[in-house]
This record gives sequence, C-alpha cells and structure tokens, in this order.
Amino acid sequence: MLGSPSWDAAAFGILGLLIGSFLNVVIHRLPRMMQRQWDAECAAYAQEHGLPAAASPADEAPRYNLLTPHSHCPACQRAIRWYENIPVLSYLFLRGRCAGCGVHISLRYPAMEIATGLLFFFCATRWGAGWSALLWCGFSAALLAAACIDWDTTLLPDDITLPLLWAGLLAPTLHLSPLPLADAVLGAAAGYLSLWCVYWGFKLATGKEGMGYGDFKLFAALGAWFGWQALVPIILLASVAGAITGIALKLKGGLREGKYVPFGPFLAGGGFVAMLWGPERVMHALLSALGLAA
Repeated sequence: MLGSPSWDAAAFGILGLLIGSFLNVVIHRLPRMMQRQWDAECAAYAQEHGLPAAASPADEAPRYNLLTPHSHCPACQRAIRWYENIPVLSYLFLRGRCAGCGVHISLRYPAMEIATGLLFFFCATRWGAGWSALLWCGFSAALLAAACIDWDTTLLPDDITLPLLWAGLLAPTLHLSPLPLADAVLGAAAGYLSLWCVYWGFKLATGKEGMGYGDFKLFAALGAWFGWQALVPIILLASVAGAITGIALKLKGGLREGKYVPFGPFLAGGGFVAMLWGPERVMHALLSALGLAA
C-alpha cells in the first residue's frame, strides 16, 4: 500500500485503532438495538391479536442505531466532541474521565482500541497489506465485538456471527484463503452440528440449556475460517479456559445470576489463538500439557 512493509503495518495499526473506537459503539448499541426490535415485534404481535402491550409499535421513539444519536456521556448526556474521541489519546488527555461531569470512563474503551490496533498490525505483518490482510482484520474485529457482547449480555448477534460465517466460506472461493473450500464447508457444518448435539444431549439429561444457538453459529464460523481440522483444538482450548475462569469466578463469588459463564468469549479466544499460532501448534501444546504428545 505505502511501499514499505513496516509503514503498511503501521497504517493498518492506525486503522485498527479507529475501528476499535467504532467497535466500542457496536458493543454498546447493538444489544440495545436488538432489544428495541424485539419490543417492537412483541408490541406489533400484541396489537394484531388484541392483547395488552406495554407499548404500541406506532409510538414514536427517538432514532437509535450505530450512527444516531451522536456519541455522548451516558451519565450527563453531554455530546462528545471530535477531539475527545481520538482513540487512546483522548482517554489519556481526559485522564479517563468525562470532560463534563467527571464520571469515570471505563478502561475497556482504550483497551478495545489498542487490541484492535495490535490485531490489525499483526494481520498486515503476516499477510501483507492486501485483501487477505483486510479479510483477517474483519475477522478480528467481528470476533472481538462478538466476544464482548456475549460477555456483557450472553447474546451472540446474528448480525455478527452470520456475516462471519459467510465470509469464511467465501474466502476460499475468492482465493483469499489457502484453505480448500471443502474443508471450510465441512468445518462450518461440523462446528454447528457438534455443539448442537452437545446442547440437546445436555438438555435431555438435565432439562436445562447449557448454551445458546449463537454458540453454534460462532463455532460454525470458526470452522469455516480454519477448517474442520481446527475444531478440536479450538473447542479444547475454549473449554479449558472457560472451566478455569468459571471456577475462579465461583471461588471469588463473581458468577452472575444463574451461575453461568458465557461460552462465546472462550470460543473467540480459541479462534484468536488459532489465527496467531495456527491450530496445529495449539493442538500440540494442549497434548503436551496433558502429557499425550508424541
């Protein structure tokens, strides 16, 4: 792009900082947009069938999406100026507090920007400044947003998981991935069906739901990106990390209501590890840790 691999990687890193700032908006607003849509659908159904409803679909509500309204402080509603929205630098300049009311700004905002910038930098370094790198940048951004939304709300939006799945299937078709198309298709199918079987087996045995359908779709997407061969190391890594985190939270009394930990963030973590180090190395490391490596 700019001629020098180091400058190209730096440009991708800066792009990642900007995309990370937008991901903060997605993480905050997308679940609320979904809730509004569900409320409207429930109200429309109630009105159609003559049932009492808390609100009518005809009620006018302020427009709310990823672009409207403009960013503002949730505490004092003060609009955020453009110079207060520069990734990382604005947080440091404001010392982590709103310029209007002084309320603390979550450290997640700059952390998300830095994480996205580093991932974009890595993609440009590994795949060069081209379409393949941009594709993996999109993968990284979608996976980060999905993991954070699931951790906050236990929701994995179709608006993220399904495009991620289709992108993984289209990449080999467009020759943007060395993965054979057959492996991507088998990976998507095996990823979905494996967790679907686990879900129903657990539900039939206990009468409870152990995970959501969003987990099936996310695992299918990872299978499409990495192939069916990567599913075992990814699920093993996610399961081990999830179990350790769940035990730690239980001992500290940090489990949320219902005594569960969302699985999506750990699937996403397995996907990132597979991207950074490759599923083969992950599998070998896991087998070595268990004393099973040859």
